[in-house]
Amino acid sequence: MSKLTYTSREFNQRVSEAKKMAEGDTVVYITDRGAPAHVLMSIEKYNRLMSNGRSILDMLAMPGMEDIEFEPERSKEVARIAEL
Repeated sequence: MSKLTYTSREFNQRVSEAKKMAEGDTVVYITDRGAPAHVLMSIEKYNRLMSNGRSILDMLAMPGMEDIEFEPERSKEVARIAEL
């Protein structure tokens, strides 16, 4: 699978080209201010990725995953009282 990157501006100017590339074996990345922001791929590729039958819990339990450093950013949202 190949990779192609467009800036947001390039993508807006070349949408048809990006869609054609994504229909093939290419994954199209779209950046916003230099950072990856979106991914464009065919629905077939998306469905293949989503239909692997594994949950995030299954994937995190795979051998070797304990070696990956992962520290999620703490939420800055203020907790609120639940209305029951």
